Amino acid sequence: MIARTLPARTGAEAVRVVKALGSHRYVRGSLHAIHALAFDAVSRGVPSQYVDARLRDAVAWAETTLADPAIDAASRDERLFRLATADELLRVLEGFWVPGTDGDRVHDRLLTRMVSLGLDLPEHDPFDEEAEDAVFPLLVDAGWELLPLGDLDPERHRGAITAYDEPILFEAARFEEASAIPPRVTLHELPALGPVELLQGVDADGALVEPLVVWTEGDEIYQDYVLRGVQKAAKL
Repeated sequence: MIARTLPARTGAEAVRVVKALGSHRYVRGSLHAIHALAFDAVSRGVPSQYVDARLRDAVAWAETTLADPAIDAASRDERLFRLATADELLRVLEGFWVPGTDGDRVHDRLLTRMVSLGLDLPEHDPFDEEAEDAVFPLLVDAGWELLPLGDLDPERHRGAITAYDEPILFEAARFEEASAIPPRVTLHELPALGPVELLQGVDADGALVEPLVVWTEGDEIYQDYVLRGVQKAAKL
């Protein structure tokens, strides 16, 4: 996969990028896995009636999961992950990356839970590509699959098709994609987000400490066109 840097400067802008990545007309599907500890943190430990209504189901699930004696909350047990909605993903990232009255409480809640579980904060910088194997626990794993070139509609997806300048270039790219073995999939993925990224990825003023990177796979012209649209939608 290829890392592409997007010009988001703040946590709020990064959240807008994530929203745009999941809401354009070229998205075929998505897979967002979020750890119970992340949902627990954004609950801030308050009664459920005070939790953001868009997160209540996820927070209730996290509470039940973390209280289950059959599940080791400090392990890599897959039962600690919830397949989240796009809205749940945005709310979690907002809770950690967009400064607000509850920001410190969200951070403190995660740190307190980690200490209680005997989990140390990994010693690496936020968004360090070389430290991906050290991200533990993985708290947010989010990605999107784009439509194959062969499934693009001549009218609805005219923009991407005409980005190839000449029809023959689009047809060549579509043929190359369709004939690839193994099948070629066009993807957008966020970096692996663990405690360091959620707790230290944004400074006290709400600025990202490192540029936002999106990992991509697929035809370069197609990717360039879609990501330009993502930046425009995110008002970058």
